[in-house]
Order: sequence, then structure tokens, then C-alpha cells
Amino acid sequence: MSHELPHDPLWKQALSGAQMLFVAFGALVLMPLITGMDPNVALFTAGLGTLLFYVITGGQVPIFLASSFAFIAPIIAAKADFGLPATLGGLLAAGMVYILLSAAVRLRGTGFLDRLLPPVVIAPVIMVIGLALAPIAVNMAMGKTGDASAQLIPYETALLISMPALLTTLLVAVAAKGILRLIPILCGVVVGLVLSAVLGVWDTSAAATAPWLAMPNFVAPELHWGAILFMLPVAIAPAIEHVGDVLAIGNVTGRNYLQKPGLHRTLLGDGIATSAAALLGGPPNTTYSEVTGAVMLTRNFNPKIMLWAAGIAIVLAFIGKFGVLLQTIPVPVMGGILCLLFGTIAGVGMNTLIRHQVDLSEPRNLVIVSVTLVFGIGGMVFGVGEWTLKGISLCAIAAILLNLALPGSQGWDAHDYPKDH
Repeated sequence: MSHELPHDPLWKQALSGAQMLFVAFGALVLMPLITGMDPNVALFTAGLGTLLFYVITGGQVPIFLASSFAFIAPIIAAKADFGLPATLGGLLAAGMVYILLSAAVRLRGTGFLDRLLPPVVIAPVIMVIGLALAPIAVNMAMGKTGDASAQLIPYETALLISMPALLTTLLVAVAAKGILRLIPILCGVVVGLVLSAVLGVWDTSAAATAPWLAMPNFVAPELHWGAILFMLPVAIAPAIEHVGDVLAIGNVTGRNYLQKPGLHRTLLGDGIATSAAALLGGPPNTTYSEVTGAVMLTRNFNPKIMLWAAGIAIVLAFIGKFGVLLQTIPVPVMGGILCLLFGTIAGVGMNTLIRHQVDLSEPRNLVIVSVTLVFGIGGMVFGVGEWTLKGISLCAIAAILLNLALPGSQGWDAHDYPKDH
């Protein structure tokens, strides 16, 4: 039984769109700030990606696309090794992975995904994504740069900012009611900024001198084989999470989006949006769980609301002062929140193992999970020069190869994927 879409007046759609952007905003701008990308570009590409997704899916799915946290660790590592333009080239290739998966799903259904990427493969990769980032979060919470190369804010002052920001975020996430529960990151940022201002470590002078209107700092990608090989496997985990997000939004609205418009179209929408963002210097854009929660709470099932959210994001992207102000947020504010956020990503991976009853007393399962975790967290590197695999990319490939090579297998539950579209 599906819900009928209400014909809301334009002013109400605009207001609901602003609310959706507000819910997604904290995580949306956190991604570029952590990775050193331009938040104005991220706003623009999130809006553009949502518009492209809307067109590709025939305007049927109420989703706002934004930056995927799964790409944070690979972007930071790739930027350090190859620079931003080459990293963007890798992200462009990652978007192509979505597009190829979309074509494969359309031609063969989802059975091949079940065999290639079962829970025992995906779960440890998601855990690595979170756990590999843990040192970055802790360093930032203590007032250091993410790689601990410099102390930006005194240790004691940093903890007085980061720990209340963390506490606020987790209390709002657990105990708050209504719309407030959907914006724990934003609440944590506000508390952190207030404390930063009181303690005299928030310098907003750059924002004061910035122009009101400014073109986002678009960056063109460069093709670099090392960066492409590094980034390609990273797209696997978000692609599987995409299926979960589409199922969740379908449960909320009472519609089967895996059948209509079809998983192949929603995957294609994510792929085109991610590739378009990479062409302009923005982070990858994928479906977004915070927006699913907002749709559930507000009962706003009209996909046109997401067009308003996209339009508002694009307008904000051209406000120069806004982007510069975001870049002045002190390191401990983000560090405190990231202590929860990165741990949550690892928890999602752990929950995948538990929910699908992956038996770790079976040697094959234990081997796959163990090797994947150690390779990913320990920093194993295979290859020389440009042709190297390490971190999340390496552990994703290792998990897939071990699963294919070792006898016996355990797939997803029957209800996770429909047999056809």
C-alpha cells in the first residue's frame, strides 16, 4: 500500500526543503572540512547531484544526496599521496563503479551482488572505514592536526571544547525528541562554537573580510592511475549501503523503489552525482540516512521537496562569507563530534555481522574478517610506485578475493534483495 503524494503549496514545499537541508547540513559540511575540500563546492555539488538524481529516477524518490563519510579516509590518504586533482580523478572513477554496477543490476538482477559482496565481506570493510579514522578524530579532539603533525590549540583548551561538543552530540542523538534528534551533529557544532568563542580560540576575522558573493573554488580532476586504483574499491561499501538506504526510504513511504524506478536507476543516480561532483572538485554524493529519518518524522513524501533543498544548497554555495566562516570552525569542535561519528561507522559494520548472523566460529568467516581488519587498520601496502594498494582499497579487495577463493559462503538474507526489478 503506497502513500499518495500530497499537492502542497509552493511555500510549504520550500519550507520543507529548507528543513531537509537543515537536517543534512551538519554532516554535509563536515565532510569537506575534514578532508580539506571547499564547503561551498560541496554545497553546490550536493544540490546539483540531487537534481541529477531526481531526473534519472523520474522524480520518484524523496532523497537528498550529500557527502558520503565512507570516502573520508581514502580522500585524506589520497590527497597526501597524489594531491587533490588526482584524488578527484580517483573519485570520478569511483562514480563510474556505481554506473557499471547499475548496468550489471539491470542486466543480471542483484544475484551477482549477493555472491560477490556478502555480509562477511562488506561488514569488516565498513568497520575498517570507521576504525582507520579513529586517530584523526582523537588528534583533532586534542587540538592537533589530523595527522598529529602540529598542535593548533593548547591540549587543555581543546578538551574543554571537544568533550562538551561530543557529549552534546551523543545526548541529542540518544535523548532528544522530534526534529532535534535528527540534528545531533549541528547541535554539537553549535555548543563547540560557543565554547570556542568564550575561550577565545575562534577567529572569524577571515569571514569578516570575505565577499558576500563569490564563486565556489571549483577544481578540475586529473587522471592518475595510482589514485584511481586506490579509490576504485572504496566505492563498494557505499554501493551496498545504498541498497539499505533505498530499502529504508521505501519502507517509510510505503513504496518499492527497488522495483520502480529500480535499483539500477538509483545506483545510476548516485554514480552520475558522484562523478559530476568529482568533475567540479566536490566530495562524492550518495543517498543519505539523515534525510530518511527526516522524511519519516515529517511525513513529507513529496520528492519535489528535495528539489527545494537542492536549490537552497546551490544558492548558499555562492555566499562567500558563509563558506569562509565554516572553514574557521576550530579543530576541537569537529574532533569531538568525529569521536562519535567514526565509531558509529565501525558500529554499523559490526551490526551487519550480527544482524546477518555471520558465524565467526567458522574458520572461513574468521579468516576473512581477521585479515581484512588487520590489513585495513594496520596499514598494509602491496605494490611499488604508482601501482600500490593500501588501507580500505586493499582490505576491500582482500575480503572479496578471500570470499571467492575459500570454500563455503553465506549470502544476504532473502528479504534484503528482490530477485528481479
